[in-house]
Amino acid sequence: MTDPIELPIQYQWYVASLGRMLVWARLRVREAGTAEVFDSDGNTLTYDSDDTARAALFDAEFVAFDGLDEEDALARGFSLDEVSPPRAENEADLRHLMVQSLGARA
Repeated sequence: MTDPIELPIQYQWYVASLGRMLVWARLRVREAGTAEVFDSDGNTLTYDSDDTARAALFDAEFVAFDGLDEEDALARGFSLDEVSPPRAENEADLRHLMVQSLGARA
């Protein structure tokens, strides 16, 4: 009997801009088709589908980070060269990185 293959967890990052602040949200689609959003308050919100989760993110004015081009990013007040989704060892540490302040404009 072989060990089951562990698939890597797939996340999609969403971002909203609020003045000189970026607010991040992380979407995870579960194997069963449900979805979870880890938000900037450290909450994990569960949805019945990825479509429902994305609709909630869009309603809250989040956009898919991987769907942004430089022009879209600049219109939101940042450059793709200056930001990337937060990274941490665990969700407790990640929670503190989900809101980022952008430096003063040059």
